[in-house]
Amino acid sequence: MRKINFYRDRLGYCPVEEFLDRLNAKQAQKVAWVLRLIEEQEIIPSTYLKKLVNTDEIWEVRVQFGNDIFRLLGFFEDRNLIILAHAFQKKSQKTPKNDIHIAEIRRQEYLRRR
Repeated sequence: MRKINFYRDRLGYCPVEEFLDRLNAKQAQKVAWVLRLIEEQEIIPSTYLKKLVNTDEIWEVRVQFGNDIFRLLGFFEDRNLIILAHAFQKKSQKTPKNDIHIAEIRRQEYLRRR
């Protein structure tokens, strides 16, 4: 069984929580369902969790609700602990490089503090 935590900076700010707070109730419910699936299922379809190529070990949680597409980017701290560091609503086919870069920077900062 996996555990999912949200990244917090040195001052306690949590960008993923802030993003989730802006979703409507049904969108947030779908995100919670996908996160629970990732925590509870041994094998996760790439529909919901996929490693991003050419990144510094960044993984993408993939959520679709109607026409809305959400991405939560994070990394594994160990085999069963995922730290989600960044979230956004996807509006293009490719994951924007800037969003990947934010997740990579937060990963490096998190690992330095650990």
